[in-house]
Amino acid sequence: MSSSGWMVLGSFLGACGVALGAFGAHALKTRVDPAMLAVFDTGVRYHLTHAVALLAVAWAAERWPGFWSAAAGWSFAAGIVIFSGSLYVMVLTGARWLGAVTPLGGLLLIAGWCALALAALRHA
Repeated sequence: MSSSGWMVLGSFLGACGVALGAFGAHALKTRVDPAMLAVFDTGVRYHLTHAVALLAVAWAAERWPGFWSAAAGWSFAAGIVIFSGSLYVMVLTGARWLGAVTPLGGLLLIAGWCALALAALRHA
């Protein structure tokens, strides 16, 4: 994907993260218990953090194009969907088994940071 593609994806996911944060703060506040609201908030926090990381990938893809910058972007995007998405769905549906899926998303987020570092190191 081009650097502008990563910028668009990061911006879109950032907007979605803000909307989900507002949804959690307003619509869920009286509908779920505080522990589950905290789970939702964790999803939003990681979602927004890694949407910004995708903006860094856009910059990296321009400066250090290649496999590792693309791997970072795809890892961050998939990590947001799996990590944060599983938390959102778990809170909204009560499907606690999704807690077993969440760490896979976390591993993808970690892999994204490692890949971003490798992109920089390969061009150092």
